[in-house]
Amino acid sequence: MQITGGGGGGKNTVKLNPKDPNWEPPACWYEPKTTPKQLKEKIESLKPKKRKKEKKENDGPLSGGVDPIDLSDALRGQASNIYENYYQTDKYDDYNIDKQGKGMFWEGVRNPNKADDPKADECSEHAIWVPKGKPPKSMPLAVSPEILAQYAYEELPIPGTEISLNPENKQTVNLDTWVWLDKGKFKPVDVTASLDLEDGTHLSATTTAKPTSLTLEPGTGDAKMYPGSGKCVVKNGQLGEEYSAGKKDQTPPCGIRYLRASGKNGSYPLKATLTWNITWKGSDGTGGDLPAGTFSTTKDVTVKEIQSIVRD
Repeated sequence: MQITGGGGGGKNTVKLNPKDPNWEPPACWYEPKTTPKQLKEKIESLKPKKRKKEKKENDGPLSGGVDPIDLSDALRGQASNIYENYYQTDKYDDYNIDKQGKGMFWEGVRNPNKADDPKADECSEHAIWVPKGKPPKSMPLAVSPEILAQYAYEELPIPGTEISLNPENKQTVNLDTWVWLDKGKFKPVDVTASLDLEDGTHLSATTTAKPTSLTLEPGTGDAKMYPGSGKCVVKNGQLGEEYSAGKKDQTPPCGIRYLRASGKNGSYPLKATLTWNITWKGSDGTGGDLPAGTFSTTKDVTVKEIQSIVRD
């Protein structure tokens, strides 16, 4: 399995939380892993070799009366039996050598991101022989572009949600705070998961994440949101709008107006949740949507009240 692509995420990336709490990428799947030739070499290399032992002066059994050569042969024989059982070699003539290049043995593979997940044990069935170009219909978790797309979901280079504010440090009661995201950083990203097999089969899927909305939660009921729902959507390719001096008397398309000070030495936890829509496209022409994902961050905001003095 190879992962390629991704742009704009950099090293400081995060994993998305699917909005559908019941959805998650597969913990395992089945994929072509072993050719008949590889299987034969693997098993026959484990089978005990016939040896003609010559008695030497220092030769002798280990403590307990076990001969080291016999012990080694017994362990190799056990390993060979395990492989033969897993690959069900009794069903095939000479490991299917006559079909070399015409198919492979499919085996269970754990998702590297979920190696310790108990659900990964769902792919512990026997390996089975599958002719080239004929994915096994009896295996619901047989690798496919869609499964590759789901795996790539967790590999998307999503940047952490970092909002820009104006005013930047301290907010003032009844003064609008403009909120926006860096247009150069928060843009669509994609990842391609691919699988190239010895029999020439190529499978791949590209999973793309696109930022679509930013939801703000001011941390207090004493606040007015822009827009009223607190959900800022993409407009002109950007979420929110950067403040400039010429916009002093304008209403922010994405922002907050705090109506009460946060108190002495206090602050409000401003929560920002960025939603990403996820789509995928496979090498076989298939494609579709995956559950949208979110990532949230919280920023402590201090809100002060300007005191005015009225003179007669």
